[in-house]
Amino acid sequence: MELHVRYEGDDDPEKCTARKLARFDLATLHRSPRSVPPGIVLNPFAERALSPADDDHGRLIALDCSWETAEAEAFDLPGVGRSLPFLVAANPVNYGTPFQLSTVEAFAGALVILGEREQAEGLLSKFTWGHTFLELNAEPLERYAACADSTAVLDVQDDYLAEESD
Repeated sequence: MELHVRYEGDDDPEKCTARKLARFDLATLHRSPRSVPPGIVLNPFAERALSPADDDHGRLIALDCSWETAEAEAFDLPGVGRSLPFLVAANPVNYGTPFQLSTVEAFAGALVILGEREQAEGLLSKFTWGHTFLELNAEPLERYAACADSTAVLDVQDDYLAEESD
């Protein structure tokens, strides 16, 4: 699956997972929204959750920008917006925090849900903490990948959110 990043460059270059993916030719960075090809836009503000039913697009687009501009940036991109369901970050900056994923974690979670686990493992192998993301999220990722559609993914997510609030 092709991986593209709408890249703002407003974070620490040393911690930027999108830049590292680009250095390894695993993702393409785009500075302008007009240069981003259409695909599945991983948009935390999208109303529909990503599900295996979305596997026919062939291209994932992630946002690498400030949370302050993320909503506006996501709606400027071509393609279909999908949010990722409940997943926990393993990156050193947001370790253990739900929904605060790095770009590589967002891609990896999406790829596993879409049945591309081997590609997800390849991306994460470039980071010392990468395997931890799959370990922390093993059960939810397996359950999301077994869902038929977005509604089923949201039902599984609701189970995890109910556990978090207990």
